[in-house]
Amino acid sequence: MIRVCVDAMGGDNAPACNVEGALLALSENPEVSVILSGNEDVIRQELNGKTYDENRLEIRHASEVIETGEAPVMAIQTKKDSSLVRGLSLLKTGESDAFVSCGSTGALLVGGQVLAGRIKGVKRAPLAVVLPTMKGKTVLIDCGANVDAKAENLLQFAIMGSLYAKHILGIPEPTVGLANIGTEEEKGNMLTHDTYPLLKAEPSIRFIGNAEVRDIPYGVADVVVCEAFVGNVILKMFEGTAKSLLKSIKASLKSNLLGMIGGLMIKPSLKKLIKTFDSSEDGGAPMLGLNGLVVKAHGNSTALQVKNAILQSISFKENDLSAKIAEAVAKLKPNTVQAD
Repeated sequence: MIRVCVDAMGGDNAPACNVEGALLALSENPEVSVILSGNEDVIRQELNGKTYDENRLEIRHASEVIETGEAPVMAIQTKKDSSLVRGLSLLKTGESDAFVSCGSTGALLVGGQVLAGRIKGVKRAPLAVVLPTMKGKTVLIDCGANVDAKAENLLQFAIMGSLYAKHILGIPEPTVGLANIGTEEEKGNMLTHDTYPLLKAEPSIRFIGNAEVRDIPYGVADVVVCEAFVGNVILKMFEGTAKSLLKSIKASLKSNLLGMIGGLMIKPSLKKLIKTFDSSEDGGAPMLGLNGLVVKAHGNSTALQVKNAILQSISFKENDLSAKIAEAVAKLKPNTVQAD
């Protein structure tokens, strides 16, 4: 049984979508049990009249909520009875195998490293998001956790991203590319110059060199490594471009009678394309390198996205990804892992 704690109060659509997503996960997979962290009275109101397996659903009361605009460190320190802190504490004590939150990204990143703690040897814990490409899927790491990371951090990100791609996405020998403004080895800034030789010399990954950002949608690499500022810009531009293109296609098809007729003919293919770019299919972005799984779901997640974020925890637990990361990091040469 996989025990997943859900921050019932975090996110734009909380608690309704978070609770509904938990119930969907319970009904879809009998191997999952859910702990809802948050205001018990409010959660029970959401559960009122709904059918679910009471033996697999538990509520842990938390009287406070960390809001999106709050300073992350201060919020973690002062709101110890928040749904987010209470949920992460369950992960730390081993009462849950994973923690899912749609709430404050900053508070989750701070809380994950402070409360759950990093795996021994891991210097930074990155967020990994899965992007759809013409060849399948690409892991973008880091996409928002560690701005101004160092070269040795990016080396660890590459290793963790490769393990994620191999054991969770099922890519046998994932390729790794370093996000850059050109493919030539000398391109980029000081960080990419320092990172390139580390990735090139690392035997545990399949490094293919620099990955020009414009080639990411074409599937230039199975894993694209970067620091968080660059990664977040790539992610948001990727999401915005995909949404605007799909809207433009729909508008064009509806602009005249011929377009509407053509639209009916390509409707099945268009639905398949839209599903490819639907972020709800992947659920959330895991924070790798921690003692336990922390998943950051989008702030405006629907019940479907919450459900998928819960269910993706199963493959992490079954493949024991944390142990694989710990083993891989322990094998790194001392001179590639400097003090942070």
